[in-house]
Amino acid sequence: MKPFRLAVLTLSLLPLASLAQTPEAKEAAERAERQTRLMRVVGLAEELDLEESQALKMADTMRQFDERRRPLVEQVQESAQVLRKAARGDASTQSQVDQAVQRVFDARTQLTALDREMYQALARDLPPQKRAQLAIFMARHDGKMKLEKLLRKAEREGRREEREKRRQERLQRMQQRQQEGAR
Repeated sequence: MKPFRLAVLTLSLLPLASLAQTPEAKEAAERAERQTRLMRVVGLAEELDLEESQALKMADTMRQFDERRRPLVEQVQESAQVLRKAARGDASTQSQVDQAVQRVFDARTQLTALDREMYQALARDLPPQKRAQLAIFMARHDGKMKLEKLLRKAEREGRREEREKRRQERLQRMQQRQQEGAR
């Protein structure tokens, strides 16, 4: 894709970036989602050598599917959170484990069906070679996204564990000082 086309595509999708809500966490998540969507569209447009109009049409189609995916992804995340709590021994979530597992499997089944439906919608007007390129791009992109999410999650967990360790150390030092002061 030529630099001019990339600039036009970026500027045409820029208004999506102004749709922000007030809660900071939600805003950051939406911003990351828009950025991911933009990168996916640009990558797809380059991979398939699409014209601007074709890329914009695909961007709109993918956005519609992303909106349908969002509640399912949130359902998986909420269920995963319940499962993590239960795995750590939280008694209040122990009774919810089977339901959470079932919700994860159901949502993942629906996500797979949505992926298939999105591929069919995107590939509808493409010749066989570009349909094959699209399928490869979608598989590669999905794998990258999952890997990036796993890496970010591992990094967050590491930071959380490090903060917890420092907090525990400070707490122990404070307790030692209190014990020494009480003597």
